Amino acid sequence: MSEVKPNITDEAKLIPWWAISLAVLLFAGIQVLMHAVLFRLDPHPAPLALRIFIGFTAGAALAFFVLLVGYVNRDARRREMNVALWTVLVVLVPYAIGFVIYFLLRQPLKSTCPKCGAVADPVFNFCPKCKFNLHPTCPECHRAVRAGDLYCPFCARELAGETSRFSV
Repeated sequence: MSEVKPNITDEAKLIPWWAISLAVLLFAGIQVLMHAVLFRLDPHPAPLALRIFIGFTAGAALAFFVLLVGYVNRDARRREMNVALWTVLVVLVPYAIGFVIYFLLRQPLKSTCPKCGAVADPVFNFCPKCKFNLHPTCPECHRAVRAGDLYCPFCARELAGETSRFSV
């Protein structure tokens, strides 16, 4: 079974439309709040470049937080984890510790068997439906080998006759 490594574009597509919309609204709201209200009340305002930087940084941080909450919401669902629990956890635990906990404890993505297409947990050695060897090993040194390998890359044992063992 080949492990598919998702790229950043595929992961970004998980962010739901409501999180993107809310992030844009909050970013714009922070800009209005900072520049139209807070900075106008200051009798000795900071230089314009600093005010722009502060407004942009505060808005971007809040927008990024909302986008991460949306990502965790969808990612937890795709990994068959408790969506409500993880969404509430990342929102309520301060200093982004909830995000750290989520990314440390999240379940691995399920994968499909290349022979029958059944969904299998990545820690399974054999497919639960067709007994296909999802993680073939060398019969000599018992280290993992790829299904197409002719020789074991660790002990150099010939695997050509062993390919039938990989697909029980």
